[in-house]
Amino acid sequence: MSLRYGVDAEATHNAAFAYQDGFERGGVRFSFHPAGHVLGSAQIAMEYAGERIVVTGDYKRRPDPTCVPFEVVPCDIFITEATFGLPVFRHPPTADEVAKLIAAVRAEPQRCVLVGAYALGKAQRVIAELRAAGWDAPIYIHGALERMCALYAGHGVELGELRLVSETEKGAMRGQIVLAPPSALNDRWSRRLPDPVTAMASGWMRVRQRARQRMVELPLVISDHADWDELTTTIAEVDPKESWITHGSEEGLLRWCELNQRKARALHLVGRDLEEEA
Repeated sequence: MSLRYGVDAEATHNAAFAYQDGFERGGVRFSFHPAGHVLGSAQIAMEYAGERIVVTGDYKRRPDPTCVPFEVVPCDIFITEATFGLPVFRHPPTADEVAKLIAAVRAEPQRCVLVGAYALGKAQRVIAELRAAGWDAPIYIHGALERMCALYAGHGVELGELRLVSETEKGAMRGQIVLAPPSALNDRWSRRLPDPVTAMASGWMRVRQRARQRMVELPLVISDHADWDELTTTIAEVDPKESWITHGSEEGLLRWCELNQRKARALHLVGRDLEEEA
């Protein structure tokens, strides 16, 4: 399987245009705006009687070669996620984490590095970031990632040459990078790999205890969610009359709003748990 890397200009333009279209129902104007979370992710803006509410869903602010960047949408009520809504969560530069991954591969060429990455968005982003860093060798993937990578390719995202682990001899993967869903890291499936160094790409890898629990040797702090600084910066840039905070550490971000004289409240949604692969 051979896929390409990057977002082509025409695809990005068309995606941005589609985001802006919107529609009206019952006197309410709905529009969709880039969230920068994964390919196709969107914030939802709702306008009625001169008031605008924006629901971010999951989002991030830092560059991602696989999706359209987050758009700041001024509004009256801003409903924001807070997955990493504590000051301890400050994600390092993505390029530094990718460099760490490449260095680990080159340090032990008789082994491979097995990276746990969520199948939707995270795996494709890690691949694209590796390509941007100059890693042009084939990247080996678990079969569970194949269809989503093909979907991204179909939308103009180029990922370079990908090969299925199931179709590759064990020895050919020495000194190479392998991606798989997090559930496969310590599964029987990983036995087909040449003495893998276990890595995990997640914002939760900032917490050492989580890395130890996962038996991760190489924690990679690569997240598709906004970190503390990005959350607070976004609220300041959107500058809403009121922020509603949900899905994560609501109290930490709520306290920041209080200290900065910003009206806010926690919005607790039943059934929304923290995402382990964030």
